[in-house]
Amino acid sequence: MAAARWWRLVPGGPRRSLHAAAEAAVGAPDVTDADVAAAPVARYPPIVASLTAKSKAARQRRMERWHATVHAAQSADEKIRILTKMQFLKYVVYPQTFSLNADRWYQGFTKTVFLSGLPPAPRAPAPAPAPDLATLPRAPAPAPDLATLRAAACDCLLQEHFYLRRKGRAPLYREREALASPFLDQLVASLVGLLSAHNPVLAAAALDCRRPVHFYWLRGEDIIRHGHRKGRVDALRYQINDKPHNQIRIAKQLPEFVPLDYSVPIEIPVPNCKPDKLPLFKRQYENTIFIGSKTADPYCYGHTQFHLLPDKLKRERLLKQNRADQIEVVFRANAIASLFAWTGAQAMYQGFWSGADVTRPFVSQGVITDGKYFSFFCYQLNTLALTAQADRDNTRRNMCWGTPSQPLYETIDGSDVKGFNDDVLLQLVHFLLNRPKEDQSPLLGN
Repeated sequence: MAAARWWRLVPGGPRRSLHAAAEAAVGAPDVTDADVAAAPVARYPPIVASLTAKSKAARQRRMERWHATVHAAQSADEKIRILTKMQFLKYVVYPQTFSLNADRWYQGFTKTVFLSGLPPAPRAPAPAPAPDLATLPRAPAPAPDLATLRAAACDCLLQEHFYLRRKGRAPLYREREALASPFLDQLVASLVGLLSAHNPVLAAAALDCRRPVHFYWLRGEDIIRHGHRKGRVDALRYQINDKPHNQIRIAKQLPEFVPLDYSVPIEIPVPNCKPDKLPLFKRQYENTIFIGSKTADPYCYGHTQFHLLPDKLKRERLLKQNRADQIEVVFRANAIASLFAWTGAQAMYQGFWSGADVTRPFVSQGVITDGKYFSFFCYQLNTLALTAQADRDNTRRNMCWGTPSQPLYETIDGSDVKGFNDDVLLQLVHFLLNRPKEDQSPLLGN
């Protein structure tokens, strides 16, 4: 039988009447504004967006948190590790490409303005007062004459085309590379050796041969079309994996060509379609930023790069395909992509990135050749703020100067180099004589 249930009535105590409560309220002390201000106020944590939501506020919070992590990094190695540790699909940019009008696409990817010709040479320093002859330690080495330089260049040419007898045939589509690659190695080494007495920077510089150069950056935004992140707005990522034939690294930075905020009335080409139409392809692998040496290397600034075009991009082949207008495009695209990657990696080695833009320009020079035709370029990196958020109010633009390709010689007949172009050789010498501002000498101006 179920137990009986009942409610137990608890008698209430004596209650205050409405009249007594009103009298008590009238007799209570008054509370002033000072008492209210002095009273403790409850503090609650700020209301912030979720880190995993799909809203714009959540994406902004994730970006701010990531930026704070990069800013808190103590060294350049740690910043580069944070910036490159997340792997997503990215566009792989090839400096040496057969794509049509690739130089205009590369200008948009790197925010670079291309100017025909070379920048004005830095002013020669004012002559110092004549010192006492007894205090001079030693007379400087005489400037190399043009005949000596021409003889050295001709010897490098004849070494590969006449003196050296190779057995067998070069691999297919590598006939020119088999001759031009050792010629370029010998030419660079010979000129650096002859000019080291007149440019102490070259004597102490590091000369790299086929050292890889990598750079990873973000530019623009797009909506993800497929996958579990479908519908989200994500940044477009780019990676350059370059391998210059030779490069010279120095311990001090080359002087700037123009001021950091210098602007020209030239618009940067902006493509109206995705980079897939270039074509560029997306891949996912390790993000890398590398100038050819580690961050601890004291030779962390670039001087000059030398690039050798492959046989598939040689002039005769483009003419045969009725693509004569793309001959100079190949040179410009190679220079813009390679020099941007090199100078951008140098800036990131100094602790700069898209959230902390450069405070001084980074300058490098480039020589693009196919073994016979030479083209000269100068690049100045003025900004790394290329992301969609950092580029909203950024008026700086990277700048690239370049010359059309010119032949070093016309033909080689036996042991005779016919039609040697002294202007190309002098321009190459002028590039190698360039030095940091505090080391400028009248020889460079001459």
